Amino acid sequence: MKKVSKLVAAAAASGFALGGLWAAPASAQATRTWVSGVGDDVNPCSRTAPCKTFAGAISKTAAGGEINCLDPGGFGAVTINKALTIDCHYTEGGVLAGGNGIVVNAAATDAVFLRGLDIFGVNPPTNGVRFIAGGALHIEDCIIRRFNAANSFGISFQPSGTSFLYVSNSTVAENGSGATGGGILIQPTGAAGSARVTISNVRIQNNANQGMRLDTSGNTSPAGIRGSIENSSVTESATGIIGSTPAGAAGLRLMVNNVTLNENGTALNATGSLAGMLVANSTIVNNTLGVSISGGAVINTYNNNRVDGNDTDGSFTLPALPPS
Repeated sequence: MKKVSKLVAAAAASGFALGGLWAAPASAQATRTWVSGVGDDVNPCSRTAPCKTFAGAISKTAAGGEINCLDPGGFGAVTINKALTIDCHYTEGGVLAGGNGIVVNAAATDAVFLRGLDIFGVNPPTNGVRFIAGGALHIEDCIIRRFNAANSFGISFQPSGTSFLYVSNSTVAENGSGATGGGILIQPTGAAGSARVTISNVRIQNNANQGMRLDTSGNTSPAGIRGSIENSSVTESATGIIGSTPAGAAGLRLMVNNVTLNENGTALNATGSLAGMLVANSTIVNNTLGVSISGGAVINTYNNNRVDGNDTDGSFTLPALPPS
């Protein structure tokens, strides 16, 4: 009996030991995770045990999931490599960043949403949001500011494939330095890169060099750049909106609708034979030069724009045809 009891006890002890080995599988990623100013990245990023940074939370968030902010905080820079939403609409979601604030380098079908963020550059800053690859980037209700080193942009959208950019209800301000950088850069790369861009209700303010640059340098995809900017303002830059298509590069076409361009050096600038803009319901006033066209570019008007009070107004190419 004593031997049997000892065997049972040994077996039980062995079972507990094995149970200890197998009872702690790797925890699954959560669909929704949380960050807090008083969190800790060793936590599981749950609502009751939040993480402290976006970088800490992203590894614990499933593809297609969402990171939310529980309370005000500075949650740091992050690289996003999968479909993801970061939403801090109802509190301060700060990204205080030297270098790039948020980098998106995801798969071709991945959509990334950035909502309610204050993305703020500190020395030495690079870009506020840098997009390299992914299906779509949505930036909503954000402030992107003071990425003011040489060649810095508030938003740098340089896709290597076919990608979509949507920016709405946001402010992009005080970016760029001297004669480089600026507010928003749209520049697809290589033979496969193309950009489809929608900018709506965005304030592009006091960026050092260019408010918004669309550039096909180094891009040979037939798709090039297509997009629109509407219900927005571009103020106090050396160039408000510029579209550039160097020889041998892809083309671009931009619809400018209900946009105010004020206090810029040049308000609208198109250069290169494959650069085209269509302008409607817009106000171009108090700039050094209103409309500048070179190299065979085209800036057409629907004849309902207000171009006045500039040192030199400039002129559009031809009236645009009415919709068929």
